[in-house]
Formats: sequence, structure tokens, C-alpha cells
Amino acid sequence: MGVRFQELDWRRTDLGELVLRRRRYPDVAGESRDVYEIKLNDEYLMSSLFTVAELELGRLALAELADGTAPDSAQESALDVVVGGLGLGCTAQAVLESPAVRSLVVVDALAEVIEWHRRELIPSGLGSDPRCRLVQGDFFAMVRDRSGLDPDAPDRRFHAIVVDIDHSPRHLLHPGNADLYQPEGLRRLAEGLHPGGVFALWSNDPPEQEFLAALGQVFAEARAEVVTFDNPLQGREAANTVYLARTAALSGAPG
Repeated sequence: MGVRFQELDWRRTDLGELVLRRRRYPDVAGESRDVYEIKLNDEYLMSSLFTVAELELGRLALAELADGTAPDSAQESALDVVVGGLGLGCTAQAVLESPAVRSLVVVDALAEVIEWHRRELIPSGLGSDPRCRLVQGDFFAMVRDRSGLDPDAPDRRFHAIVVDIDHSPRHLLHPGNADLYQPEGLRRLAEGLHPGGVFALWSNDPPEQEFLAALGQVFAEARAEVVTFDNPLQGREAANTVYLARTAALSGAPG
């Protein structure tokens, strides 16, 4: 029996042809569920079939903050977070699971993807959470130009900056993104964090020692977490990487 596809929207953008589609996917129990996919030209940007690592990206970043760096108490709504890369909204949803999050800014280069969430073509629920604001912008340019990651407050700092845009520090959607993954680009990014703040990055590739070394030049702590999940299409376990790095805490502060 053929797989049923529904094209929900198609747009021509500056980056190429952007498509949002939904298909019915049978699970191992014989039931069917909706799978949402975003494609740019011939490349998959995101599929809701595999979201474990994207969810863990947001959860691990907040867990890192809860480990002695969050202001006052993890029970208080005191954390300000920015997510670079909207996609299907999985990482943003994971961040908003925490009652400790006071505000979330999600930056995405594609106004079309933001519109899909606002129109609820992608049922993420992000538009209904008053803590969340979707911002159209080039995350890399905003870091490079030191213009700030919140257009309404250019000097604003965040407790966590969480990024899921490129495939990995080596495999980029655009070659112009490369400077972010070098020490100078990471220093500019770190300027947007509070003391004891967390930078978290998703990667489709195994941990890269060269990038960990670059993180170590800028941040007080840096490590890579490997996140595994079942890949039913290939009948094997798959793995992604989450990089976690923390700025130095203020003298005398916990962390």
C-alpha cells in the first residue's frame, strides 16, 4: 500500500524551494500517525519521525542550568532562553516544558517557517504560549554583527543559547555560517550569555575533537553528549550529538 502524502505549502525562498508536507506513517503496531517534514530543495531539514535528539537538546541545556547556575531557584520563572532554528518547533517545545523558563525567543531565517507555526500548519503550540516569541532573522549575522539576539533589546543577555540549524560544525547549510564554530565566533556568541550561562548545539555527526577544543578556548566547561534513538527505517540505532558549554560563573556564585 502506498504512503499517502499531503503537501501543505510550497514556497520559493532566497535559499531555494521550501516545502512543508505531511504523510501518514504506519508504526510497528500497525497504527498510522501524522509525520511532518520540511524540505529545502532536495534536502530534508526536519522530520517529526525523529525528534529525540532535538527534544534532548532543549532538555539538556536546561538541566545544565539547573545544575547550580539557574538564578535563585529552578522553581521560579527566571530563565531567559534563545533558540536558533525553529524547524518543527521540537527544541522550543522542550524548553517551554520547564516552568523555570520566563521567556523564549526563537530566531529563524525563514519567515515562511514562522508563518507555518503561526497558522498552525505545524501544530507546535508555540504561538499560544505567552512566554514564546518567534523572530525572523539570520542567527549567524546577528551573532557576527553583535546586534543581539532579541531585536527589541539589542543588549539583552540570556541564560541559555540553544542552536539547531546546521547539520554539524563541519556540515553547514551555508558556508557563511562557518565562522560561528571558530573561537572568535564562539566568543561573540558567549557575549550574549549571563555568567554561568549555557550554549547548547545539536549535531548530526559524532563528537568532533576539533570543535570541542574550540569550545574549550572560550568556555569554562565544554563536553559532548551522544543521544541515541531507534531508526525504524534502517532497523538500527541512530545517534546525534549535543554539545554543551558553560561560561564562567561570577566569583562566589554557585556553578
